[in-house]
Amino acid sequence: MRSTGHTDRIVIIGGGISGLSSAFYLMRQAQEQGRPIKVTIVEAADSLGGKINTLRRDGFVIEKGPDSFLARKLPIIELTRELGLENELAATNPAAKKTYILNRGKLHPMPPGLVLGIPTEIMPFAKSNLLSVKGKLRALLDFVLPKRLGTDDESIGGFLERRVGTEVMERVAEPLLAGIYAGELRKLSLRATFPQFREAELKHGSLIRGMRANRKAGTAAQSRMPAVAKNSVFLTYRNGLSTLVDALDKTLADVDRRMGTKVKAIYRVEEAVERISGVIAQPQAEAQAGKKPGGIADMQPEATPRYMIELDSGEQLAAEAIIMTAPAFSAAELISPHMDASELEAIRYVSVANVVLAFDKATFGLEFDGSGFVVPRTEGRHITACTWTSAKWLHSSPGDKVLLRCYVGRSGDEESVSLPDEQLKALVCKDIEEIMGITAEPLFVEITRLHRSMPQYPVGHVENMARLRQRAAEKLPCVWITGAAFDGVGLPDCVRQGKEAAKQTLHNLTYCE
Repeated sequence: MRSTGHTDRIVIIGGGISGLSSAFYLMRQAQEQGRPIKVTIVEAADSLGGKINTLRRDGFVIEKGPDSFLARKLPIIELTRELGLENELAATNPAAKKTYILNRGKLHPMPPGLVLGIPTEIMPFAKSNLLSVKGKLRALLDFVLPKRLGTDDESIGGFLERRVGTEVMERVAEPLLAGIYAGELRKLSLRATFPQFREAELKHGSLIRGMRANRKAGTAAQSRMPAVAKNSVFLTYRNGLSTLVDALDKTLADVDRRMGTKVKAIYRVEEAVERISGVIAQPQAEAQAGKKPGGIADMQPEATPRYMIELDSGEQLAAEAIIMTAPAFSAAELISPHMDASELEAIRYVSVANVVLAFDKATFGLEFDGSGFVVPRTEGRHITACTWTSAKWLHSSPGDKVLLRCYVGRSGDEESVSLPDEQLKALVCKDIEEIMGITAEPLFVEITRLHRSMPQYPVGHVENMARLRQRAAEKLPCVWITGAAFDGVGLPDCVRQGKEAAKQTLHNLTYCE
């Protein structure tokens, strides 16, 4: 066990929400335990927050990255409370609850009771024009089909086709669920993305019955949520999601930062002694001659760092522990010299783009009665979804303006993301004209490209990550790899993983030799 008086140095690679949450909970938990630590965040960009990027322009609140988070996921609610931001939370417009699905070129309202694409109310589902009679009857076979035995993982698409049929999977579930990951349902892991589907089948013998029970249980769990969240599926902050980043940045004033620089390599301390000049231990004779200590050999045994981290700026950082929140492909490059990183290398990333359009309401010519629509692959459109932002989030736009946000890019269809601005704008405007009849000229357009931003969890992902972490515990003790590539891409999932990383890192520092 390490000396309690020693100051442990912890380096966090990545300053997105996973890294910031890790730093916040490291500092808080270390203070509660009365142990001194020094935390340094290394971030390749010039600003913190990762994909979170709120633009405030001409009275608009525009999200260039994620635009909200699920209200029912408590880790981000708890962090919000701890930062004193609860009064900043904003719910969706209660008059804009309706959501549409594009089907054969026309917008159809989602039937009431649809939960993650699964019908929990039969009559509204039966009356919907989204599916054929054959497709509806096939979905209802879920009530009598036997449950699958065994514990093997499967794809979301395969599971849904098995339980409720291909039509429900392709026309309803795919645009809703795949939109979260920009992925292909037939390739995404069920256990890593929507394990509640499999649990519903096992517990209730039917996906529909299970999701109906989960819906009722979710209503009962609302007592733990703040008042603003109780009637809203999604939440954000009145001045945008950057509110959370700004609050964390301010709270973490004592945390060192290395901005605009990347980690070039990670060395075990014995490798560092051989390879990094200026950090090599001074001979004991020099120390006795009165020269200032600073080399590894001059430190007390418990102070000797496990790792040296080389930045592309040329600086070297000593660390007893590392929390790595970088994308899987970047993390794999850093750890592959020390261990097999094939599980990280197997995680593909998809590129997407957000195209935000602002209009003058006087010339817009359309009133919205909902929050937007999603687009199945089978429709052959460039956009994958469109949020009627000014209707969904009343704080996002001046009263005499309209704000739309269109999404472009998904697995197997990423070419449009890299088109020149004017060409991409033209394609998006063509889609919204043909779908909604919008011909007004935008006041302005904001395009954000997020290249290699959406991790794709392959079948077997949960087992893969467990195997990787076990190997890392043996080969790279006190290095904890986490973030969106591991256990959820949503903001609450990243906050939860950051908190778990902090707890695990302090535990490892206490008990690992």
